[in-house]
Amino acid sequence: MTTSQPFSNLPAIDGDRLWQALMALATIGATAKGGNNRQALTELDRQGRELLTRWCEAEGLAVRFDAIGNLFARRAGRDDTAEPVVIGSHIDTQPTGGKYDGCFGVLSALEVIRTLNAHDIATQRPIELVSWTNEEGCRFAPCMMGSGVFAGQLTLEDALARRDAEGITAGEALEAIGYAGDDANRPGRFAAYLEAHIEQGPILEEAGDRIGVVTGALGLKWFDVTLTGMAAHSGSTPMDLRHNALLGATRVIEGVDRIALAQQPDGRGTVGAVQVAPNSRNVIPERVTLSIDLRHSDEAALKTMAEAFQHLLEEVEADSELTVEVTPTADYPPQYFDTDCIAAVREAAQAGGYAHRDIVSGAGHDAVFISDIAPAAMIFIPCEKGISHNEAEYASPEDVTAGANVLLHATLTLAGVAGRGEPS
Repeated sequence: MTTSQPFSNLPAIDGDRLWQALMALATIGATAKGGNNRQALTELDRQGRELLTRWCEAEGLAVRFDAIGNLFARRAGRDDTAEPVVIGSHIDTQPTGGKYDGCFGVLSALEVIRTLNAHDIATQRPIELVSWTNEEGCRFAPCMMGSGVFAGQLTLEDALARRDAEGITAGEALEAIGYAGDDANRPGRFAAYLEAHIEQGPILEEAGDRIGVVTGALGLKWFDVTLTGMAAHSGSTPMDLRHNALLGATRVIEGVDRIALAQQPDGRGTVGAVQVAPNSRNVIPERVTLSIDLRHSDEAALKTMAEAFQHLLEEVEADSELTVEVTPTADYPPQYFDTDCIAAVREAAQAGGYAHRDIVSGAGHDAVFISDIAPAAMIFIPCEKGISHNEAEYASPEDVTAGANVLLHATLTLAGVAGRGEPS
């Protein structure tokens, strides 16, 4: 573990302390394969929240929860009426998740505050640690629920009414774990928001870079497509008289890949779910439903991809005598982060001597919603082989330390160093 001094004018974070916090949180919901199952609004989530709350209160932070259960922990600034700089992420996990996704961002934020306290560094603005509720969305849809409610992307009433597979509402689960708070506890406007996170992809590791300066997130367009033909006996129906929905679906799958490849480097195209009916060995498929996921960092390019996809469906329908129905299910434009926040992250990486590159997030994060209401940016660190949402997820202690040091330096740039001594 490295705890060396990367910045000439600031103390470094304590990498060992940060790593120990990550490993301690990971004992809550630990899985046999070394990962975590700490889904939102479960008993294990309650235990994780309690541990985080104890750590925050030990640092003298004022801890509050809003009506959707988002945790805010405030360190006062010299001008405590100023809009705060907010740093954090989430601590809920996938059912077979890892130790780092989200948790690294929250505990890096805690380590920033621990470092400032240990060295009696006061900031001009307050600093708020945040842990957003239900970022993963695996028990209660949608994902990024807490930040979505905070940013107005989702109403509180709608969020609390969402049900899990057992029919329990998010509101009932939040009450059961004792973390239904009050919106009077929410901070007002943010001066800035920073989120540190593992990349969840292979780009940084492949390039040998330690820090990703995240400039934005890919926009996306999602569709459900149903192709309908005719079920018939696989032995007695000649090939030229078939209406095979699965054959048409294979053209769509291949076409989605081709459309994305034509829009590199940021084009993404995925068919992630396929349902075939009647799904019988000796019956020609009558109906196939596909999920389509198109993404790009540029709005015009994303529109071009969507138009090419629509043309593909028209061609398949005309050539195959199938009926093709398409339903849009999600549409988010590319997100561009704030230039001043990006610059603070980039300058922090440079000051620390870390190899870094600008990068666009291919995944959704709480920062995407928050950037609609406040200046925001993200810090990425590599994760081994790009693996995430998996018990094998791993980030090295050196990369964890580097990311937290960049978060410290960028936070101080945005919050302003007011001098030595406790904030007043």
